[in-house]
Amino acid sequence: MDNLISFPRLNESEIDLRVAVFNQIEEFFMDTAMTYVVCENCKSLNRVAFDYLSGKAPVCGKCKSALSIHDGVSDLSVGTLDTLSHKCPLPVVVDFWAPWCAPCRAFAPTFIDAAKKLKGRVVFGKVDTQAQPGAGEKFAVRGIPTLIIFLRGKEMSRTSGALPLNDFLNWIGKSIGAQI
Repeated sequence: MDNLISFPRLNESEIDLRVAVFNQIEEFFMDTAMTYVVCENCKSLNRVAFDYLSGKAPVCGKCKSALSIHDGVSDLSVGTLDTLSHKCPLPVVVDFWAPWCAPCRAFAPTFIDAAKKLKGRVVFGKVDTQAQPGAGEKFAVRGIPTLIIFLRGKEMSRTSGALPLNDFLNWIGKSIGAQI
C-alpha cells in the first residue's frame, strides 16, 4: 500500500471551479478555427489558431522561430509549399504572384477575405514568384496570378487570373467538392 498516491479530497466548490475551467478550455479549442503553417527554419508543420494571428506572432512549436503568416495566409517558399501541401490534412489554396503584377496586388485583399471566410476548412498560402523563381518552373506556372489547390500533395485544380470573391469561393468549393 506504500506505492499508492493519495490525492487531496476536493470540496464541491473546488470541483465546480475545475469543471468550469475545463469547459472553458474545451470551448476555446472547439470554437477556434485552426490553420497550418510550415516553419521556414526547420520545415515543421505547425497548427495555429487563426484568430491568434491577429495578436502576437506565432512561433514554431519545434524550434521557436517566428512563423511567416499574416491575416491567415502563409508566405511560402518552394520547400515550405512542398511540406504544407503534402502534410496538411486540409485543402491548401496557393496564390502564385509577384509584387510588380498589378492584378496580383489587386487580388490580394480578396485572397485574405477568402482565408477569413474559410478559416478552419481550407489553408491559404502565397508564393512570391519573383523571390522564388524556381516555383514557377516546378509548378508549371505560365502566368500570374495563378491559383492552385492541393490536397495531400496532389494538385486538385488550378486557374489563372484575379477572381471576384464569390467566383473565387465558388471555384474553391467546386474544386474540393464542398459547399462553401
